[in-house]
Amino acid sequence: MDWFTAPEYWLSRLVFQRALAGLYLVAFLTAALQFRALLGERGMTPIPRYLARTRFRRAPSLFHLRYSDRFFAGCAWAGCAVSAALIAGVDSLLPLWAGVLLWLVPWALYLSIVNVGQTWYAFGWESLLLEVGFLAAFLGNDEVAPPIVVLFLLRWVLFRVEFGAGLIKLRGDPCWRDLTCLYYHHETQPMPGPLSWFFHHLPRPLHRVEVAANHFTQLVVPFLLFTPQPIASAAAALMIVTQLWLVLSGNFAWLNWITIVLAFSALLLPTDAPSVPPAPLWYEVLVLAVGAGLLFLSHRPVLNMLSRRQVMNRSFDPLHLVNTYGAFGSVGRVRYEVVIEGTYDDPPREDSDWRAYEFRGKPGDLGHWPRQFAPYHLRLDWLMWFAALSPGYAGEWFGGLVERLLEGDRATLRLLRRSPFPPEAPPRHIRARLFRYRFTDRRELRETGACWKRSYVRDYLPPTRLTESR
Repeated sequence: MDWFTAPEYWLSRLVFQRALAGLYLVAFLTAALQFRALLGERGMTPIPRYLARTRFRRAPSLFHLRYSDRFFAGCAWAGCAVSAALIAGVDSLLPLWAGVLLWLVPWALYLSIVNVGQTWYAFGWESLLLEVGFLAAFLGNDEVAPPIVVLFLLRWVLFRVEFGAGLIKLRGDPCWRDLTCLYYHHETQPMPGPLSWFFHHLPRPLHRVEVAANHFTQLVVPFLLFTPQPIASAAAALMIVTQLWLVLSGNFAWLNWITIVLAFSALLLPTDAPSVPPAPLWYEVLVLAVGAGLLFLSHRPVLNMLSRRQVMNRSFDPLHLVNTYGAFGSVGRVRYEVVIEGTYDDPPREDSDWRAYEFRGKPGDLGHWPRQFAPYHLRLDWLMWFAALSPGYAGEWFGGLVERLLEGDRATLRLLRRSPFPPEAPPRHIRARLFRYRFTDRRELRETGACWKRSYVRDYLPPTRLTESR
């Protein structure tokens, strides 16, 4: 009997690896299409400036060797190409050792991007993709059955994702404990989706049932992942259903999708696994060594989960091998949005022709219905949500955004849904104002056709122009 592998998970591994490669592709595509305005040499938070004050040991990255926008683009598009090859199953056509190395390529490339991504990449799903992507490299290909150790470690990641999120909710906002958080969440979440208006208007008793079901799925069901089959598969299936519910209700980049992919690794899917020889000794030694190392590194995330001062979405090592996760430890009751406007008038007046910039995902135009973008990640839109919570969240990049809008920077304008000013004729002044947004009710929707209603709160940034020296 082979103690090292579990042939019955052959199909589960296949689905997991191909789906994970698809998420890698989305992540690299996001980087390739957005980096110039955010992180490029003329970006809002330029990578060269960050590298000048950051050591390799703190943030390992290929870009410590050399940085240029062309080199970054090459790495991002290379990541897309390797991800597409993995989706097509090229790793299964290679020798086992080559398949391992091929899976490590997108991990190393994406690690290089995340470690210089600064605030634009400070999301839990970045570390989650890296942690899961590293494990995927040791899951094997068609030359060997799936190793039990790696399958266990994938469940361990899924356990920490779900259980950590459940704990942070119970320890955080009281509305999670009194089951009322969903009275607000669908309206105040970072980026609503096309169905969020309808989720928000569900009956309040149903919202309470949703929260209770969420607690059960995140605090009880994760323990069932380590029970015998078919109980473990049932637990994973329940997690998949819960995550699909979240996919329908909002835009959370690839957080929900990678959790679904992880859950598939725990499903025992019916299959006739092909007969393969036992795993080679070098592979067994490698997998066991990796497993032992990752279990050792797990002690800090475990201590964090047990702590009353639990933090969420933190990496404890620069390679992002074992991390802690969690989301929405607090839920906002009110939605604020920063609306950026420009004018040609000089000097500007309150009654000037102020025209608003429209973002792809975040609310702006009251009649523009939210779109579905996830798993694609609109990084600027997400950071604009944080900026509305407090100007402190936007201190390092908001001024750069305004400056590039005043310059008519094409890379920045491509991040938007609509600019009221062409690149060759940017506005003379830009201002930002803070509004309170809320979903319209059913009567207001029928009368106006608008899904949002807003009221002015205060000025966020007074009218600003480029200095004459520029």
